[in-house]
Amino acid sequence: MYLLGYDIGTSSVKASLVEVETGQCVASCFWPETEAPIIAHQAGWAEQEPEMWWQNLKTATQRVMRQSGAVATDVKAIGISYQMHGLVCIDSEGHALRPSIIWCDGRAVAYGQRAFDTIGHERCLARLLNSPGNFTAAKLAWVKEHEPDTYARVYKIMLPGDYIAMRLSGGDIATTVGGLSEGIFWDFQSNCVSRDVMTHFGFADSLIPDIVPTFAVQCRVSATVAAELGLTAGTPVSYRAGDQPNNALSLHVMNPGEIAATAGTSGVVYGVLGTVNYDPQSRVNTFAHVNHTLGGDTRLGVLLCINGTGIQNAWMRRMVAPELSYADVNRVAAEAPVGCDGLSVIPFGNGAERILQNRDVGSSIHGLNFNRHTRAHLLRAAQEGIAYSLRYGIDIMRAMGMEISNIHAGHANMMLSPLFREALATITGATIQLYDTDGAVGAARGAGIGAGIYASADEAFAMLRHILTVEPDASKHDAYEQSYERWKTILETTNDADFTK
Repeated sequence: MYLLGYDIGTSSVKASLVEVETGQCVASCFWPETEAPIIAHQAGWAEQEPEMWWQNLKTATQRVMRQSGAVATDVKAIGISYQMHGLVCIDSEGHALRPSIIWCDGRAVAYGQRAFDTIGHERCLARLLNSPGNFTAAKLAWVKEHEPDTYARVYKIMLPGDYIAMRLSGGDIATTVGGLSEGIFWDFQSNCVSRDVMTHFGFADSLIPDIVPTFAVQCRVSATVAAELGLTAGTPVSYRAGDQPNNALSLHVMNPGEIAATAGTSGVVYGVLGTVNYDPQSRVNTFAHVNHTLGGDTRLGVLLCINGTGIQNAWMRRMVAPELSYADVNRVAAEAPVGCDGLSVIPFGNGAERILQNRDVGSSIHGLNFNRHTRAHLLRAAQEGIAYSLRYGIDIMRAMGMEISNIHAGHANMMLSPLFREALATITGATIQLYDTDGAVGAARGAGIGAGIYASADEAFAMLRHILTVEPDASKHDAYEQSYERWKTILETTNDADFTK
């Protein structure tokens, strides 16, 4: 008996099969094998075709079923993790009206800022509207103004995971409180869709799909889709969540004070709170966690996101060492010393950054000396810059009163680099615990909870496998701290800005 999990990422769609009894992943496949394209018609724009996600999901499903040898009737439930904040506009037939404006698209920042100013900063923050900023609601406002013909045809708006659930079911349209909160549509004081946001932007209530629980039988696979995917008609889709709440679930981070981290295309530190809290400068965001319930336990996820992490590492590899594998890149980078002999890389080259108050400062290289620096220095400086950007954000979370001494992470993406793990642990002073899991596996286990196959999250994650503990390296602390302070000074002086105000 198996559970099927999907992770609808920016670079690919991953499918994983988890055996119910052992809790172990028996097969994983992702598609495409090279990074999926992002459409960027203008600087700061980022779009993807929802149909591309669906075609990639079909290929990944077919491959994971062949790889595992599982038969269709063995799959008992499906869970979905997805890239957060994307806007999908559909017509009454369920067809996407335009490409999805995805999470790293910066075109709508000004719309969110005007909403923040008009509704009122304190009112927005107290209701966890996070400054409507560069989120789904603001992106819809951009469509309304710039593409009025398209907007007039919008039947419902969806997040990427909602769209995939609709396609799996053949037409059931729904979303979750977590999804609405990540789109900045949810008022946590009134526990309903935000009247402030809907009124400010002039959105009709009818655009919002019906709400289903995060853990529940939300819809079922249609007969037509089952034949395409090699599954059984009627298989329940019983869990969906944005990728960062889902990553925390994957690491069994469910309770106040627990912390999860990831460093894929973007980098995230995600901590769980039991009470409403916010950063007065709105440099981090607070959303409903997967186990947040209306009228029950308050479980909120404080999310620190850096857009330019793994994507920078991938760019540096392509430009500097295209013939090397990532493992070899890590080996070569380790040949350079801590601090890279004065070379610093600012990694913010993937859109507006929340911790920089929605500024898009770009990525840049500083201190390059043609007679001294090698590609090893460049490769290491890229990884150190990513670690420093996470430290910069973690300091904001600590100022909110969060304790961050132990970070849970999956053994994947940037966490596969010994150099990066060492830099992150040492510069933050936090012990890193690495586990054998990923977003698709977490979504599969979430599906087991939602379908009632597991009685609780504790049961679902009882066999989560610990891989490695990474302690801060006290012998390198001073060198990393000196390098970080240089990096921080470059960030703030080059951009002539104090990002704390």
